[in-house]
This record gives sequence, C-alpha cells and structure tokens, in this order.
Amino acid sequence: MVMDIEAFARRESMLRLRENLVAVEEERLSGNQGYSADDVASMMQKAVNEVINGKRR
Repeated sequence: MVMDIEAFARRESMLRLRENLVAVEEERLSGNQGYSADDVASMMQKAVNEVINGKRR
C-alpha cells in the first residue's frame, strides 16, 4: 500500500497525539493531578507579561 505524503503526515500526527493522550491518561490514573485549563491559561499569561515587561528571556 502506498499513501501520499499528506496522508502519511496526518497519520503520524494522529499517532503522536494518541500516544500523548494515552500517556497523560496513564499519569492521571496513577494520581498525577496535573494542571487545569485555567491554571495553564494563567501561567501562559504570566509568561507573556514577563516577556513584554522584559523580565524574562
């Protein structure tokens, strides 16, 4: 079977995403709480503000 490069790239991307999701789910099941979406948004906003204000490189 032969697939074009775009189909191959999509397939590889989906496989990587699946692997990442499985790893995160395994961590969650083992008790790792991680971060909420609000926590991540807050951390990202803080990092952006630090860059804008020249406090971070």
